[in-house]
Amino acid sequence: MYTKSNCLVAQSGGPTAVINSSLYGVIMEASKSTAIDRIYGGINGIEGIIKGKIIDILDIPYERIRQMRFSPAAALGSCSYKLKDYKEDDSDYKKLIEIFKKYNIKYFFYIGGNDSMDAVDKIHKYTKEIGFDVNVIGIPKTVDNDLMFTDHSPGFGSAAKYIATITLELALDAEVYEAKTINVLEVMGRNAGWLTASSVLAKERFPHLKQLIYLPEVPFNEEKFLEDVNKAYKEYGNVFITISEGIVDEKGNYIAKRDNAYEKDAFGHPQLGGVGDYIEKIIKEKVYKRVKMTRLGVTQRCAMHLASKVDFEEAEMLGREAVKYALDGETGKMIGLIREKDSPYTVKTELVDVDKVCNKEKKMPLSWINSEGNYVTGEFFNYAKPLIQGEVKLPITEGLPYYTNLKYAI
Repeated sequence: MYTKSNCLVAQSGGPTAVINSSLYGVIMEASKSTAIDRIYGGINGIEGIIKGKIIDILDIPYERIRQMRFSPAAALGSCSYKLKDYKEDDSDYKKLIEIFKKYNIKYFFYIGGNDSMDAVDKIHKYTKEIGFDVNVIGIPKTVDNDLMFTDHSPGFGSAAKYIATITLELALDAEVYEAKTINVLEVMGRNAGWLTASSVLAKERFPHLKQLIYLPEVPFNEEKFLEDVNKAYKEYGNVFITISEGIVDEKGNYIAKRDNAYEKDAFGHPQLGGVGDYIEKIIKEKVYKRVKMTRLGVTQRCAMHLASKVDFEEAEMLGREAVKYALDGETGKMIGLIREKDSPYTVKTELVDVDKVCNKEKKMPLSWINSEGNYVTGEFFNYAKPLIQGEVKLPITEGLPYYTNLKYAI
């Protein structure tokens, strides 16, 4: 029989269009439970929790919570805060335990990506070592889709849908002029090419579109790249190039030629962006002058107006299932998605030890990239297509989406 206690939920890392759907799932499932009394939210992730920035979510009107579900960004705020190894410095962990005790926290849910799962793992191991009773569950999210042991991550499907749509729109725009255009689209993806590859989904709507796609999984060779572009331009005229911000050369160096590029975050990850400028420059110098470069930037992770319904619903499902698993006594786990079928598309959830997930990356299978290293195969298309299906009907007020967050709700 369950003992009545409280839960705490927080969000971390780069937001996605559907990260709040997972938060909504946690709130709704926890509010149904007779084992959970209060539902607390941590403002700005672990960093804010350590500082005591906690709100009681049940004090927020339900309509505000419902609206939050349809809003991009992290409704509770986020952080990029690296917990130190508690064996070297346990000061942050002691503060967390004080917070857990103060609010009678028995269940802690952390919604995030790779680095967030690192925090889940460390907190789980620390609480076990000191004998503190709390169930810690990681709920995945990342547009990069690089989390291990899950078929895909919530956030990827919506970002893929957005990128494919932008690809289609830019390609159509290039068709209006007699003069030919080489489009360059720079897409997020530090070390994994899932997002960049998703531009291929536009091909079904625009069959004669000539695409070239360059991913971090394949070393970038400038000479071969220029040969690819020159050949495509001569044969097709209009060419659409999608390139990952994280492409590297044969030595593993990022391909960027701008000053002060690649400052690092708290986890030591380079802050990428800017390779599109370089690619535009070398094409203009060596191939053709009419080049249009587009850098999507953070729009890839916050385009709620083009969210995938499949992604939206799966994100909520994972939030709800995380609560159920925690109530069953699970801890130190991340909840993942296991694909059962492509058509009709079905998935189920599965738990994985979070220490198998954190600080690792899932990259595109090389077998899903063509032998030339400049396009993707049908396997990727079949993998990604089910994830972009359906539309989310947003609440609209006076012509604009009605977005909100919970940081300032009380």
